[in-house]
Amino acid sequence: QVQLVESGGGSVQAGGSLVLSCTASGNTYITNSMGWFRQVPGKQREGVTSIDSDGTTTYVDAAKGRFTISKDNAKNTLYLQMNSLKPEDTAMYYCAADPRPSMSSTVLAGPGYAWQKVGYWGQGTQVTVSS
Repeated sequence: QVQLVESGGGSVQAGGSLVLSCTASGNTYITNSMGWFRQVPGKQREGVTSIDSDGTTTYVDAAKGRFTISKDNAKNTLYLQMNSLKPEDTAMYYCAADPRPSMSSTVLAGPGYAWQKVGYWGQGTQVTVSS
């Protein structure tokens, strides 16, 4: 089992920045790929970005140029640097981990049920961007 704990969410004005963190514990050796997803009430969960076991990163179009995913393997911590935030970025952000070497296809699948293929989830952290 793997436990994922997110932190760093909060409220920010449009154009601002936030950094989300996700610390993994337990059997971290199986967290070969990690990523961030988000969900707005009443809508399907969607992928934002992921990092593969070889360090390859994937971003959905809405995140490209504004968000950066990174991972500190020594600390078992995943980060999401979010810049130039927009009101449409408001959502609950979830950290995800999976034994598969890549979850890029899941991230790029769009809103829907693809996220259910991912093995492990954090409890989520709320990001609210005001205009």
